[in-house]
Amino acid sequence: MEATTGARPVRRGLLRRKADYIPPSRYTLRAALTDGDAFTRLSFLILGAGNIARKQILKGLLFLAVEIAYIAFMATSGAENLAMIPSLGWREQTAEKIDGYWHYTPGDNSVIVLLYGVATIFITLLFVVFWAYAVRSAYKAQLLAAETGSAPDFIQDWRNITDREAQVSLMALPVLGILIFSILPTLFMMCMAFTNYDSDHVLLFDWVGLENFGQLFSADGAVNASLFGEVLAWTLVWAFFATFLNFFLGLFLAMVINRPTTRLKGFWRAVFSLSIAVPQFVSLLVINQMLQPEGAINRLLMSWGWIDEALPFFTDATWARVTVIVVNLWIGIPFTIMQITGILQNIPAEQYEAARIDGANWWQTFTRITMPYLVFVLTPYLITTFTGNVNNFNVIYLLSNGNPTPVGATAGKTDLLITWLYKLTVDKGDYNLGAVIGIFTFITLAIVSLITYRSSASYKDEGGFR
Repeated sequence: MEATTGARPVRRGLLRRKADYIPPSRYTLRAALTDGDAFTRLSFLILGAGNIARKQILKGLLFLAVEIAYIAFMATSGAENLAMIPSLGWREQTAEKIDGYWHYTPGDNSVIVLLYGVATIFITLLFVVFWAYAVRSAYKAQLLAAETGSAPDFIQDWRNITDREAQVSLMALPVLGILIFSILPTLFMMCMAFTNYDSDHVLLFDWVGLENFGQLFSADGAVNASLFGEVLAWTLVWAFFATFLNFFLGLFLAMVINRPTTRLKGFWRAVFSLSIAVPQFVSLLVINQMLQPEGAINRLLMSWGWIDEALPFFTDATWARVTVIVVNLWIGIPFTIMQITGILQNIPAEQYEAARIDGANWWQTFTRITMPYLVFVLTPYLITTFTGNVNNFNVIYLLSNGNPTPVGATAGKTDLLITWLYKLTVDKGDYNLGAVIGIFTFITLAIVSLITYRSSASYKDEGGFR
């Protein structure tokens, strides 16, 4: 049926959906506690009670099932996981010889204890968020039932989450993935920084507070403030050159290829794309062998009589750092060409035509039209590229392995924070110090990324380029 308003027919379903819309700011926990009826207040203890009372059976049962599952989890293992966190375990493995055979009784593993404890806290926080959502849902059902006669049924809720709130539904799974696979491991790593989990404490370790941070900023030891400062400075220098040299050289080549007078554009772009098609792992290992003192490059140059002794590509600090930056250009420039080519082809031609009519030369056109447009569009890309270069494990580890490394040092002259972290953890087993370095890497990237992005036109003017 249709209801008419003047001469304009309007569907009742549309009126119902408009009437159902209430500003979300009304659905607060405080309002649910102060203005909610008995069923809504009961939902604070029994999730879904208010929804079931308003005939939202499936939604109410879902809320109740989640609550029961959480209570069962806490009763079976969650509570024990939380109780073990302060001690991180104390039971050692024991062995007893029975009838000539050794029988082992496993003890506690502090890594497992810490992981399960952090995961339990994480699950508890997620449940608190879910609990708040369930209570607000019960209060929302109460208000809608009072204002429209009945709360939305399952079909109406399904249409709502696939239409008006589709963005929430589509973002739910990616956000959950970030929480589980990014946030949870980060929290676990941060907790490890406050323990003495190293090569001397593999199965059982304890909380040591800020002791690891003090060691990192001490003046002596294999890991100290001087070494950390040197690695951090080189990491930032590397990331800067690896990002902006790739950008400007890739921009130059992309503009040359994109010129109207350049012939065989597809051929040149295909040539630069070949390095992308070859697996980076294979390429870096081959280049590493070619640049060794007895490698193909040195042998070839000596056979031509250009050099008398092998060039110290990875045995001299300056040579090694320049080498990794130059090789990274070969890897990164093709990606930049592909990015910038697509943007250059989408800059409105009318702007260039107007500039030519006004008598602008090529430099004025580049600085007033091309470059501002590229910077506006590519600022997020440059930030993510800079972040990726700070954490560029492959190029450094596979190409130079951090060399040259002074005798007795834990980090080489080309080691980044990420490769140094890897060596401390995987090679030496000092997971506590690796976690501390990981925290400072995260802080450095967060500060640089946030300040840069919030200062850019991409953030300040999201509506479009002018």
